[in-house]
Amino acid sequence: MVAYNHKKIEEAAQKKWEERGLYHAHVDSSHPKEYILDMFPYPSGAGLHTGHVEGYTATDIYARFARMNGREVLHPIGWDAFGLPAENYAIKTHTPPRKSTDAAIKNFRRQIKALGLSYDWSREIGTHEPEYYRWTQWFFLLLYKKGLAYRAKAKVNWCPSCQTVLANEQVVEGVCERCKTEVEQRELEQWFFKTTQYANRLLTGLDKIDWPDSTKIAQRNWIGKSEGAEIEFPLARGLGSVKVFTTRPDTLYGATYLVLAPEHSLSETLLTHADNAREVRAYITAALHKTDRERNAEEKEKTGIEVRGVKAINPATRKEIPVFIADYVLGSYGTGAIMAVPAHDERDWAFAQKFSLPVVRVIEGGGEPYGGSGTLMNSGSFTGMDSEKAKREIVKHVGGKSVTKYRLRDWLISRQRYWGAPIPIIYCAVCGTVPVPEKDLPVLLPEDVDFMPTGESPLARSKSFHQVSCPRCGAPARRESDTMDTFVCSSWYYYRFADPHNDKEFASPSAIEKWLPVDLYVGGAEHTVLHLLYARFFTKVLHDAGIISFDEPFIKLRHQGLILAEDGRKMSKSLGNVINPDDVVNKYGADTLRIYEMFMGPLDVQKPWNTKNITGARRFVERVYRLLEKRTVPESPSFAPVLHKTIKKVGEDITALKFNTAISQLMICLNEAEKGISENSLNIYARLVAPFAPHLAEALWEELGEEGSVHESAWPSYDASLLFEQVVTVVVQINGKRRGEVPLPPQASEDTALAAARALPAIADKLSAATPKRVIYVPGRVINIVV
Repeated sequence: MVAYNHKKIEEAAQKKWEERGLYHAHVDSSHPKEYILDMFPYPSGAGLHTGHVEGYTATDIYARFARMNGREVLHPIGWDAFGLPAENYAIKTHTPPRKSTDAAIKNFRRQIKALGLSYDWSREIGTHEPEYYRWTQWFFLLLYKKGLAYRAKAKVNWCPSCQTVLANEQVVEGVCERCKTEVEQRELEQWFFKTTQYANRLLTGLDKIDWPDSTKIAQRNWIGKSEGAEIEFPLARGLGSVKVFTTRPDTLYGATYLVLAPEHSLSETLLTHADNAREVRAYITAALHKTDRERNAEEKEKTGIEVRGVKAINPATRKEIPVFIADYVLGSYGTGAIMAVPAHDERDWAFAQKFSLPVVRVIEGGGEPYGGSGTLMNSGSFTGMDSEKAKREIVKHVGGKSVTKYRLRDWLISRQRYWGAPIPIIYCAVCGTVPVPEKDLPVLLPEDVDFMPTGESPLARSKSFHQVSCPRCGAPARRESDTMDTFVCSSWYYYRFADPHNDKEFASPSAIEKWLPVDLYVGGAEHTVLHLLYARFFTKVLHDAGIISFDEPFIKLRHQGLILAEDGRKMSKSLGNVINPDDVVNKYGADTLRIYEMFMGPLDVQKPWNTKNITGARRFVERVYRLLEKRTVPESPSFAPVLHKTIKKVGEDITALKFNTAISQLMICLNEAEKGISENSLNIYARLVAPFAPHLAEALWEELGEEGSVHESAWPSYDASLLFEQVVTVVVQINGKRRGEVPLPPQASEDTALAAARALPAIADKLSAATPKRVIYVPGRVINIVV
């Protein structure tokens, strides 16, 4: 038998698939659709990494399985090509971002095709292409017309050394990631999308989608719904009043001081009445140079300053209480002012201890500070009342108002950067702010731009870009020079895949109806509260505009776990521990890499790379290929039950994205097949292997003399009458300690038992960084793996 030549076999299979257009999604198909999507990649110069391979292989397996089960599959790929990394690289190397981005895309495309991923390349898109960002600009105009896009002053991160605005992700521990200069806070006119208008619907919509609980919890926390009350605290000496928002009005009698955010609108007014105005102003100035993240860090020591000479009046006790300005209160949340109840709030307690402020306990139970509910004490006529009931009664008593607040802030989309989609707005001295007419889209990104940072948007320095006339009155006018946050581009790209060559609309109604919403979406959990939230916002806007009939974009979402380096740390070029998929594909083959990454452990858990274990995946591929030699041997009578159990289990496991246990079952079946297999059974086994090792399966299919492609064949069905094979429970141990159990036939071989054991998450975790020294196996009873 000829040895398994992965380079020859994989090249031949990929050529065959491309020539047949095997993975093109057909809009006119009568088969039920299945839209399977990866979070599309940013094409960096570093190329694909093993994390990409993990997620992309998972969706590829799912897509291939769906096709074999009669689904018309849309499985597209594209490039999230705008953004800071490309621009930073351009600044560093003085290479135009378009040039470096296109080179990176070319490399990514080559790497992805080498992995045998079944994407529909006829639908490939890039967010940096005018035919794409024309529609990104169209979406901006849609939101503008709906009153959901507006311009206002906002704080930004400013690097005085680089003379540029930084995104939050470019600020590391308060300094610029590029030059390590301390970052300042400045106010600039910025464009926003009104995500807050959809806060409650973004919250309630989570209840009807199949997403990981951790992701839903993170979004709920980010949206931050709070039921509470607004209460006015009068200021002494007739200086007005301060409105506070509190979720605990039942503790009002325990409020012993008031705290305003440094940016509160009353801060300047109070300065004119403060005995220590100079010190207060200095504190406010210093606080406003900090980022919200720094100010709100739980571990940081609380800072603040009393506005001496100014007092507030507790509306419940009518007692005067001191007024502080402190940076742990943010102007962007609630009313920008809080009533501080140190006996029942940890932050207020820490602040009160530092400044020796009074602590008045008003709820019985627990230690100090006690944040729970209970019976009121020291609360006037409300003493003895249950705290939950007291909330309503006390609000009514002091003339407050019950309200609902959200932590969610409007989305700041302005970027003073070059490499992004221009904002389609024109400023006219006569007409003011004028949206670019849709017929004039796209507003092209100019090329006569020096993209080196100087402190303003690079587009502001383009002469050709700004020589425009007002669309309304014809007078000389100037374009907006900011570009859009790249998350705007990725908030709608999944629609474009449905109709990528449409030059009349972002996608036709018929294409949207055919393919959307996305059935399965796979990507990293790091996008939980940015991309995933913004995509949901865009979909709800489209729904309200009557353009689509659904209001959630992704029915089912799953995250792949991080693949760590062999040293257990995160892979990083600076640490020199990155595994290049190209090297693995060249040495072992794409199918080996696919099998290895899927067999490492459950898809959603973190796991370390282990080069030694790749050889095991390679041996599996070679052993499957050698089954072609076993066709002359009569098939073992015991093989049929194992094969049909494998058909059932592998199908169920793919559906549940349990790829490691599916491969384990394929290994168990292989052990039995090697004792003898008929040509018909090998045909079935090739189809079972096809989603995982598509090149290998294609080679088997051709050697068996079958027509067409194995990936066009039907998924085999199992005979339920053959599933009732006698099994026993085998205990799995590592170094003599019980780690789990697996069901196996009483006479299962050691290889079969070991493969089943390895599929257990607890075993996979332990063995990922170690190779067994020996295996002690007692058939039907126990398998002990010594490491």
